[in-house]
Amino acid sequence: MHAFVYHGPGRGSWESVSDPGVEQPTDAVVRVDATTVCVGDLHTLQGEAADVRPGTVLGHEAVGEVLDVGAEVHDVVPGDEVVVSSITSCGHCMACRQGVFGQCTQGGGWLLGHEVNGTQADFVRVPHADHSVHKLPYGMDRDTAVLFSEVVPAAFELGVRNGKVRPGTIVVVVGAGPIGLSALIIAGIYSPARVISVDLSPQRLTAARNMGADDAELPGRLIADLSEGPGADVVIEAAGSSDSFVLCTQVVRSGGRIANIGMHEKPVSLHLEQLCRKNITISTGQVDTSSTSWLLEMLTPEHMEVFSRIITQRREIKDIQTAYDVVSGATSTNALRTILHPAFR
Repeated sequence: MHAFVYHGPGRGSWESVSDPGVEQPTDAVVRVDATTVCVGDLHTLQGEAADVRPGTVLGHEAVGEVLDVGAEVHDVVPGDEVVVSSITSCGHCMACRQGVFGQCTQGGGWLLGHEVNGTQADFVRVPHADHSVHKLPYGMDRDTAVLFSEVVPAAFELGVRNGKVRPGTIVVVVGAGPIGLSALIIAGIYSPARVISVDLSPQRLTAARNMGADDAELPGRLIADLSEGPGADVVIEAAGSSDSFVLCTQVVRSGGRIANIGMHEKPVSLHLEQLCRKNITISTGQVDTSSTSWLLEMLTPEHMEVFSRIITQRREIKDIQTAYDVVSGATSTNALRTILHPAFR
């Protein structure tokens, strides 16, 4: 098969590698029909995940067809179309029983594209398949379904759920990339009083308005009004910069919550001398994808249509290096998410 292989910091290539097969009785082998490149993949390619060995196939998000399963796989069979979760779960350890799949102690967590070969390939071996792939709902678009490997669960778990979005709350989402936009879509389901999107890109703010934001603004007068007035009940940080996090601390009301999703590449200052009297709660963490099955069942076709607008490009997977370049320059190109397909599709 062909795959995008990591060869050290800044070096990767689309090349021929051996086909994967079932290695453990809990494995499934999936033919990849759609995959993508995210910021985490870019960081890995740049060498920021030091424990990723050269020779590893990158990628951790995909949708495809199950081709083969081990003897202890019971929930999927060859021919099933599935979403491959970005986080692998054994389903049995204490962390997995508590829904914290990212902290799995029995061979799970972030495996694909990290400890084992990932999804930017023609085929992928998925460990612990019963708990790490999810059957595709009937009629669901495969491209949109790729967002449920990581983007949508991250937006819900780390943003909306950790932020405790409730009816009548004022929600500010800082960052209008794929996860920030997903967060505002899901937040809207909870009947907040207002959902406000903040970003530096006018084009992304237009996308936010088209996806349900009540207001979409550059950091400016609207945010100043909030910070000087009652403040936001929930602020979701989905940009991953020091400035964006500081903005969150300025906008949140006393007693409010900051739910951090963004991947911060540099240290972030936490001004406790300014925050200690505000009684705020700050949450952070990595996605667990324990909500994926529920989200696939709960969200309506109308919601799925809105999520599909996050996909701004489609390419053949052999053009994957271009997809990495798009992610690297996303803030200047205003691209959101690129979906990669095999040539035969």
